[in-house]
Amino acid sequence: MADHTPLTTVLNHIGGKDVPAASGATLRLIDPATGRVHGTAPLSGADDVDAAHRAAQDAFEGWSATTPVQRQTALLRIADAMERQADTLASAEVTDTGKPRALFLADELPAIVDVVRYFAGAARNLPGAAAMEYAPGRTSVLRREPVGVCAQITPWNYPLMMAVWKVAPALAAGNTVILKPSDTTPSSATLLARLAAEHLPPGALNVVCGDRDTGRHLVVHPGVRQVAVTGSVRAGQQIAVAAAADLKRLHLELGGNAPVVIHEDADLDEAVEQLSSLAFYNAGQDCTAATRILVHHRIHDAFLAAFAQRAGQQVSGDPDDPDTDFGPLNNAAQLASVRRLLASLPDHAEVVTGGAALVRPGFFHQATVVAGVGQEDEIVQSEVFGPVVTVQSFTHESEAFHLANSVPQGLAASVWTRDHDRAMRASRAMRAGIVWVNTHGTTVSEMPHGGVRHSGYGSDLSLTGLLDYTQVKHVML
Repeated sequence: MADHTPLTTVLNHIGGKDVPAASGATLRLIDPATGRVHGTAPLSGADDVDAAHRAAQDAFEGWSATTPVQRQTALLRIADAMERQADTLASAEVTDTGKPRALFLADELPAIVDVVRYFAGAARNLPGAAAMEYAPGRTSVLRREPVGVCAQITPWNYPLMMAVWKVAPALAAGNTVILKPSDTTPSSATLLARLAAEHLPPGALNVVCGDRDTGRHLVVHPGVRQVAVTGSVRAGQQIAVAAAADLKRLHLELGGNAPVVIHEDADLDEAVEQLSSLAFYNAGQDCTAATRILVHHRIHDAFLAAFAQRAGQQVSGDPDDPDTDFGPLNNAAQLASVRRLLASLPDHAEVVTGGAALVRPGFFHQATVVAGVGQEDEIVQSEVFGPVVTVQSFTHESEAFHLANSVPQGLAASVWTRDHDRAMRASRAMRAGIVWVNTHGTTVSEMPHGGVRHSGYGSDLSLTGLLDYTQVKHVML
């Protein structure tokens, strides 16, 4: 039977108004839970980016001159509006991503709103050095000032969360923003802009939808002074090259490939309990997902058996089914990427559980555990970004550190042990921006979230994230 559900129409938000692309071009939006078209969004070009920049630049003079308490008030009102519109935001997010509605409302949205409220308070707590005479008869003062118009590009795995992680600190610091959400998940970002428009001057927050070419227009625009991106390593490399010509400031939160080191003294039941859920949350489409589990050889077989059993119980299903643990992959290309990695496994690797796409509409895949892999295998060195976990064994602590660190990425890691000294050694030795001990994946607004090496530079969240959207000026009197 034909589906006669009306298509949704997503629009750009520029200068406080919802507008189509100047050319009238659109992109189709696909519901990943069904594989069917559910709406359209603008395919924006250079003219749309120019219009968004004019709006952002016009708003900057007034917004940057507001006091911290004025910016705090606006952000707190936006947070309240988001709570009131929780169901509407959830519907937009779920239709674009296929993630379970109940988990979005229970886990993600409260944390998203908390980030807005955190930066509302942080706006009033920018650090500054005390005035001091470093030269006779002259007093030095440091000012922290907003950068200007910021371009922000966000991914499809957590559309609303990543938008807020970028937008909230930029606005709190007095900047204006042009946000480009992923071409597959623009709905919640444009809804956020409409909610925020009731509490911000027109042009303070603009959303321009489109594809990679839209993003390129935004990155190279001469009026943009800072570019912030959450995305793949390849995308970050391309953006860094494009931004270099104009010496734009960059903030890059890129791919991850998180190692999980489980020592023989760890609480095995607790590790299995937590990791069997965390590894497959959001279908593994998480840059901090527990994707590479390294287990001491004495407990390797016991852990693998228990973990594979729990992974096999994970339910990938409809977003409105309360029994669903995780939804589909976001798009057909990502499903194909996961399938290719599994199809090209070397002979020494073993798929212990899962390993197949679900035979149903949409882009669903089984929770999958792969053992027997080697350190140089592609599935170990690459960020899978799907519901796939590899399990390796190690003999000595030094070997565990070597395996953990011998990949290009360095965003997050965790170590599981009852030995405090061992945990402290691991926190020093693991080359990552975040190290968890006897837990994995928890983020809080007050602590920075960022990586090293191919995982990029710059931090989201925390006071560090706020300072990334400021520049220092020395004033001598």
